[in-house]
Amino acid sequence: MEFYHEPIMVNEILEGLKINPSGVYLDCTIGGAGHSEQILKKLNKNGLLIGIDKDDDALNYSKERLKEYNNKILVKSDFKNVENVLNELNIAGVDGILIDLGISSHQIDDASRGFSFLRDGKLDMRMDKDQKLTAYDVVNFYPEEKLLKILWEYGEENFARKIVSAILSKRKIHPIETTFELKKIIEDSLPKSYVYKSGGASKKTFQAIRIEVNQELYGLEDTLKFLIDKLNSEGRMCVLSFHSLEDRIVKNVFKQEGQDCLCPPNMPICVCGHKKKIINITKKPIVASLEEQERNSRSTSAKLRIVEKI
Repeated sequence: MEFYHEPIMVNEILEGLKINPSGVYLDCTIGGAGHSEQILKKLNKNGLLIGIDKDDDALNYSKERLKEYNNKILVKSDFKNVENVLNELNIAGVDGILIDLGISSHQIDDASRGFSFLRDGKLDMRMDKDQKLTAYDVVNFYPEEKLLKILWEYGEENFARKIVSAILSKRKIHPIETTFELKKIIEDSLPKSYVYKSGGASKKTFQAIRIEVNQELYGLEDTLKFLIDKLNSEGRMCVLSFHSLEDRIVKNVFKQEGQDCLCPPNMPICVCGHKKKIINITKKPIVASLEEQERNSRSTSAKLRIVEKI
């Protein structure tokens, strides 16, 4: 099975996790198992890796890639359902957690998945191909205000109103079915100078639709807080994010859980009772080395944040 995905900042993540060979490690988005394989190499027979992904292609590939390792459990699920996964496996606590919030190279490169504006395929964008909602549904059936909200909030698209207006006009004539159809509609609605200058004028809109289809930001904050609680003392969590919306959520959760008392500054005494749970290992996010960025362009937007449980 062809599934190419070069893992990002592998050495930085392995160092960040501070792996205990006998520990329990959770890869919440296993993808092509690039990170997981390196974690498994550092575990002994008493260690355990739990890998989660909702993409069947990723899981099937990971099962084949990791077949020689007996100390692993792979589960099909959205990582935001990790509480159920851990309960079913009777796992009370873990020693390390990795969350890679990015989309895999395989998903982008497979035109049939409909993720990329660089490849022509049906508008799909589902990470879990069993779910019903697709990019086709969003583009063709979402009302104007909802489309505007998605492009503004998830794509931070300054030309959201022009793009949505163009989509509404085109879909009245016939359904918008492919990535290239959508790309042309987007580019035709924008100033030519912007299209030629940016080189990826459709990127923000495609990102916004993908986030909506997969509900990528929904529940992320609560999941991060739950996983912090599941970390054993001195356990580490590494989170890779690829755009400002994700990173902002991760940063805020880590900041909140890394301090005592969340009461407003003008409160004379603490009434919230919040206690510090983690130490922020990375005051600023780690970025890929220049060598890695030159080798793997996908790493240029990656930010890695690491915390340790008290």
